[in-house]
Amino acid sequence: MFEAADILGLVEPPIFLGLPDGGTDQHRDTIAAALRDALDRAGPHRVLVLSPWRGDGHRDHRVVGEIVEEVCAARQLRSRAFPIWLWHWGGPDDVPWDRAERLPLAPEAQDAKTRALAAHASQILPLSSAPGDEEMIHARMRAHFARDSEVFFAPVPAPAAASDPAGEEARDVGTASAERPSVGQDYFDDMYARHDDPWGFDSRWYEERKRAAVLAALPRRRYRSAFEAGCSTGALTALLAERCDRVLAVDLAAAALDRARTRLAGQGHVELRRATLPGDWPEGVFDLVVLSEVAYYWAGADLGRGLTASVGSLREDGHLVACHWRHPVSEYPWTGDDVHDALAARPDLVRLVRHEEEDFVLEVFARPGARSVAAETGLVP
Repeated sequence: MFEAADILGLVEPPIFLGLPDGGTDQHRDTIAAALRDALDRAGPHRVLVLSPWRGDGHRDHRVVGEIVEEVCAARQLRSRAFPIWLWHWGGPDDVPWDRAERLPLAPEAQDAKTRALAAHASQILPLSSAPGDEEMIHARMRAHFARDSEVFFAPVPAPAAASDPAGEEARDVGTASAERPSVGQDYFDDMYARHDDPWGFDSRWYEERKRAAVLAALPRRRYRSAFEAGCSTGALTALLAERCDRVLAVDLAAAALDRARTRLAGQGHVELRRATLPGDWPEGVFDLVVLSEVAYYWAGADLGRGLTASVGSLREDGHLVACHWRHPVSEYPWTGDDVHDALAARPDLVRLVRHEEEDFVLEVFARPGARSVAAETGLVP
């Protein structure tokens, strides 16, 4: 960091706040106070505050970007945001071109930028030859920073008044900003390119035990039809296939589906399909809808759309199973708790089952009026 700062000609040394990676949301006051202190020390000079773009697909980038916009708006200071991961996961439709500003770089500035990036050895070089220690910023990602210009985004216009009913409804499902992107295909393609089993579905006891918990939580012994959103390599799909007459499972990663097809070869009642959810939600209704480790990838309005589509896919007596990791992950827009809070807030669902551990939360929902397992099987009236 210090070497890169010297290369770029920074006069003031970097200030480190000692905050944990992925934990900025819990330290908003600390970050805001540090920014205000730095602005106070800048005195009456003209100030332009630069921050990561809050729609970059990284939790820390989002939080810091939001804080900078809030502090600068309160002080009537100019701010601009720079995207980083957008260039890797995004497409032309993901860029807010109406607020984009291009800054051409002189040759000497471009050279300094290249040398500063090269100084971050921990990011651009493998930590070791062991699996999982590959470079964080690979060559394809670095290529995005070889341009002869920089792109910045002006702040988002002030939001609608809090009394706006549409705004209130959006906030109810956690849509804090329409610019927060859902995790895109490139993220998953990179994960599967680096590892055959990036989340340890087949190697970790944690995953095996969690699948058993999901199967045990199902209120019925057997289902006519099931839809699994984000099936990955098919580890859970294979178990659902033993309990369901028909299974439709989708994923956006081609490599994951290839491995799922190998696992489920010969299972004629299982259909595997490539789709990007929630936009490519399948038609039809199902007795069982499974959201396992998937909904926290859906940012902004996508979360609301995905949950609404899930409920819309349920038969009147169907069950919706949701199971998600509870710890924050910097690349994910939400935590599992965020997702399950949004599910619990829906008036068109009632909870039948809840199992909570430090690491994951598992719940089963149904339409209002649904009966317990004991009631369905005649143990109680």
